[in-house]
Amino acid sequence: MNNYIRGMGRKDKNKIVTNVTIEAMAAEGKSFGKIEDKITFVSYAAPGDIVDLRIIKSKKSFNEARIENYVKKSPDRIEPACSHFETCGGCKWQHISYPKQLEFKQQQVQDNIERIGKVAHTGIAPIVGSKLDYAYRNKIEFTFTEQRWLTTEEINSGADIDRRGVGFHVPGGFAYVIDLEQCYLTGELQNRIRMAVREYAIKHEIPFINLRSQEGVLRNLVIRNTDHGEMMVILIFKAEDERNQALLQYVADTFPEITSLLYILNEKMNDTYSDLTAVAFKGNPYLMERMDYPDKEGYLQFKVGPTSFYQTNNTQAFELYKKTFELAELTGEEIVYDLYTGAGTIANFVAHKAKKVVGIEYIEPAIADAKVNSEINGITNTSFFAGDMKDVLSNAFIKKHGKPDIIITDPPRAGMHEDVINVILNAAPKRIVYVSCNPATQARDLQLLDEKYKITGIQPVDMFPQTAHVENIVRLDLR
Repeated sequence: MNNYIRGMGRKDKNKIVTNVTIEAMAAEGKSFGKIEDKITFVSYAAPGDIVDLRIIKSKKSFNEARIENYVKKSPDRIEPACSHFETCGGCKWQHISYPKQLEFKQQQVQDNIERIGKVAHTGIAPIVGSKLDYAYRNKIEFTFTEQRWLTTEEINSGADIDRRGVGFHVPGGFAYVIDLEQCYLTGELQNRIRMAVREYAIKHEIPFINLRSQEGVLRNLVIRNTDHGEMMVILIFKAEDERNQALLQYVADTFPEITSLLYILNEKMNDTYSDLTAVAFKGNPYLMERMDYPDKEGYLQFKVGPTSFYQTNNTQAFELYKKTFELAELTGEEIVYDLYTGAGTIANFVAHKAKKVVGIEYIEPAIADAKVNSEINGITNTSFFAGDMKDVLSNAFIKKHGKPDIIITDPPRAGMHEDVINVILNAAPKRIVYVSCNPATQARDLQLLDEKYKITGIQPVDMFPQTAHVENIVRLDLR
């Protein structure tokens, strides 16, 4: 039974409700319980928790609340590894054991397929868990700040605190950055590089950026690595400064493991840098990633530049693409369309078992990368086209480049435009393999495809342990 304690706000806001049982996981990493039958979403809770909640938002159909006190903790709850848990927001499931995370992600896929898509299926394969549940990211991006986020204890101390820091943005507050002690999603070397740059910059008084006024010199630090020993470090400066080159030299001398040390001058009022030139201070301006073939000896190579897209969990990227390859069931005679091809990773991954692969992608530099990656691997049966998918993929395009036997589609989180789905339905390939980073929008699209296609396979893959995100692959066959 929930008991109200008098709150301070209008209506239900700020009321405290005691003894609420957290029933299940919900979207965006939240969990939910019920207060007088009204769904109440709570961050950082675990199913089985019994908690006292403070209502922070009250709507007609739901509440949002935060935990004020634990009456009884769930048996599935564990101690988070990171001291920044609940402040950083990057790993919202650190308090849940990894086996339970996989169970919840499996359930998330099923709920989306059945409740949003409302489509029949033959069952969902067990989720492919990640071999590493920490230190799996091959790309990490840190932000410098002149005015770092202060904890309540620091504010109350009244001490004169150095506010300079390097870390991640606080959720919902772009101007606020947490000065990280350690990030557990990346490796020990990456953490040492971040701390060394921070300490050198403070010692030599290189100004950190003020995220409100956009004044300062040091802006971002990006670190990328491969599984076979290559590492790229990118220092992004807001302004030219005579100390920049000395900092770069210090990083090069201190960390010989860095194979590609670059810098970018970003004088804009935002952090985007994909349109800017990266200058090589040391080594090549790119990394060479490797990925095994799914069905034979040897591996593919992928050239990854400072702005290239590549999946951030190498081992799971292979698992994702291998399952995609298996579900496509290629014989070597098919024309394959790879929609939202990015840098052509999937297109090149399946090309050896296809007659021809046609890749389409919105971002022109990614298409340039895709062509280079085909060339590097001696692949001659791919062609790539840049442009908005709903404009490029047309009946006329299909007539010119051949009717697809198989379509592989891996759209952004928003899913596919209805015009794209209509062209696919009109083309009527014998099979579609739909890869998604958002099972909710995938389920919506599956409902539209249901008029001509039946689901014959569903395979979740966990790319991002400690978070609520899950990738899902669905195979559809023409009815």
